[in-house]
Amino acid sequence: MNRFSFCFVALVAVACSVGRVALVDGQGTGTSDQAFVSNASEAGMAEVELGKLGAASAANANVKKFAERMVTDHQKANEELMALARRKGFTVAGGLAREHQEAAANVKKAQGEQFDRDFMNQMVKDHEAAVELFSSEAQSGQDADLKAWAAKTLPTLREHLQTAKSLAGARR
Repeated sequence: MNRFSFCFVALVAVACSVGRVALVDGQGTGTSDQAFVSNASEAGMAEVELGKLGAASAANANVKKFAERMVTDHQKANEELMALARRKGFTVAGGLAREHQEAAANVKKAQGEQFDRDFMNQMVKDHEAAVELFSSEAQSGQDADLKAWAAKTLPTLREHLQTAKSLAGARR
């Protein structure tokens, strides 16, 4: 095979693989939607786990109440996302990534007011990332249903972020 033929075959192979990535589920929805589903479902599971930890370990009543809300709100969102993902053929995360496991382990080490500070700081960090993730999907997602769900969920995440920032500031 001459050099031109080799380059042409390589170019076609790359083009085909790019086309396959853009049509992962055969419905024209891009990998960014699958990445969103994976990241959002994993983040949602992490919030439920951290919320349970906060509800059990927080010293401050407001922090405990916030943690309980995280469990309730994120369980509901997780159920909605899982149903939508199932219906659309997307795959949800199978468990928590190492970074979320480590964050929970670090928060779990503290007690009393230090626990509350660490927990609320982690909630701020997590919700800043969630707002960014959901905003991106709501603006740029390819799947109309995922886009709409992200847009519908975004105000609650923004409210969580504001409350978390407020409680984190009060705990410092």
